[in-house]
Amino acid sequence: MCFYMARFIDEAIIHVKAGDGGNGCVSFRREKYVPKGGPDGGDGGKGGDVYLVATSSKHTLLDFHYRRIFRAERGQHGRGKNQHGRSGKDLLISVPVGTVVKDALTGEVLADLAEDGQKWLAARGGRGGRGNARFATPTNQAPRFAEDGEKGEERDLKLELKLLADVGIVGFPNAGKSTLISVISDAKPKIADYPFTTLVPQLGVVGVGTDRSFVVADIPGLIEGAHQGAGLGIQFLKHIERTRVLIHLIDITSIELDDPFRPYQIIREELKNFNPDLVEKPEVVALNKIDLIQDQNHVKKLVALYQKQLGVPTFAISALTRKGVSALIHKVSQLLYDQKE
Repeated sequence: MCFYMARFIDEAIIHVKAGDGGNGCVSFRREKYVPKGGPDGGDGGKGGDVYLVATSSKHTLLDFHYRRIFRAERGQHGRGKNQHGRSGKDLLISVPVGTVVKDALTGEVLADLAEDGQKWLAARGGRGGRGNARFATPTNQAPRFAEDGEKGEERDLKLELKLLADVGIVGFPNAGKSTLISVISDAKPKIADYPFTTLVPQLGVVGVGTDRSFVVADIPGLIEGAHQGAGLGIQFLKHIERTRVLIHLIDITSIELDDPFRPYQIIREELKNFNPDLVEKPEVVALNKIDLIQDQNHVKKLVALYQKQLGVPTFAISALTRKGVSALIHKVSQLLYDQKE
């Protein structure tokens, strides 16, 4: 269930056009003593609909950067001898689970495809026109007109992919998020000693005991001003919106004693400015890289300070050596479990 993509595309704009309805037919039978042979023009077929269908087999919107226009089949025209035109085939467009569909012009949210197999009607096909046989009456036994088919709906849609993860790991670049997700799950992110190593979100499955598991997302490093586009900025903040628990990962070596809460507060402020609901999620703090600290009493004091002042469960860990990681994961698992009760 983990994945890595060289090109993670999470936004796209597409144009969808449902099929036009087929035209009705003007036709007359050739029978003796029947005015003009009698009307026998068939109806036109209905145009095909356009549907978006969520599938777990896709993880990016990359396909929509190569193809942006989608058209369903039009209905066939009616024919003589009361032959109705065939309806156009519906067009099914596969999108990743977690895709939010918006009107490209107004920004209105039209659909949230959060479940595998979920289907949404994006554009309705036009109704087929009626043939002249439909208009015959006792006073007009030979109508010489038929209806044209209706035009199919068309619209521009904006697709936004929001990852479906239970837990989001947030923090500054080089806080150790990639290392942490690599040791707690089956994800294999790129790890290097420079900022913004992770350029796309990473997903991994974390097993807890024999009967629990959850999906965790490593969100690329945030910096001050991220909600306004600084760094990787707003590009990936939206992926945190679906998570149920947040892990604030902080490099303990970066904490300054005169302002020990600054790393935590900056990230919280960015989350709040992007979406106030994000700071209402259950959270834990993980002070990482304790393997680089000689004085372990200093580590204990920082943990106690965070828990006392912030009231947030705080753990001292080393993602590299895995020290303290098990306790952190069990706490996160418990927070998730408590939400289900």
